[in-house]
Amino acid sequence: MSKPKTQRRLPAAEAMVKLRTLRTSARKLNLVAQSIRGLRVQRALNELEFSHKRIAKDVRKALYSAISNAENNHSLDIDSLVVAEAFVGKNLIMKRFSPRARGRASRIEKPFSEITIVVRELGEAA
Repeated sequence: MSKPKTQRRLPAAEAMVKLRTLRTSARKLNLVAQSIRGLRVQRALNELEFSHKRIAKDVRKALYSAISNAENNHSLDIDSLVVAEAFVGKNLIMKRFSPRARGRASRIEKPFSEITIVVRELGEAA
């Protein structure tokens, strides 16, 4: 006896990637996610290629992974893919201490974030 197969969370024409530990704040990462949301995949890759944000390189790798998932796992046409969703969430926060004047110390927080990218294949009607 084995467990029954779990149902797929996404529709048949969608593929997803989730990057869990990105070393940046969610607020900064959301600026990059906002710039690619709703764009065609090739246009989104170009946006990330020429972005001045440091984290754009990691988001670009994640988008390539979503495209590969769509092509290899779900047999979708990569020329008709669109970034359907790109949303950001908070993750862990590293706490560090920095010495201050008069023998005190203050806390420095180094946040991590996660991004989820969903690509969708456009139909013939679109």
